[in-house]
Amino acid sequence: MNGYGFMMDWTWLFWLLLIIGVVLLVILAVRTFSGGINRSGTGRGPGPGAERPSAMGATTARRILDERYAKGELSTEEYRERLKVLGDDA
Repeated sequence: MNGYGFMMDWTWLFWLLLIIGVVLLVILAVRTFSGGINRSGTGRGPGPGAERPSAMGATTARRILDERYAKGELSTEEYRERLKVLGDDA
């Protein structure tokens, strides 16, 4: 035996791992250059008119507060008080 048979048996694993690595790099590059990934998992950032909060939780808290106000769970006074607590005096 000349020793080349052993190397040929493992060559397919090298090429398989190389192809998987290239595919993962392409996926990462596409996601990075297309605006990143948001929490909803769509891969798209907020729209042009969306708020840009200083903290990620601020938008979530504001959205929950708006939903509760829209459902009638909060009075106008409660809504305004909670907006002040959030630092969003809109």
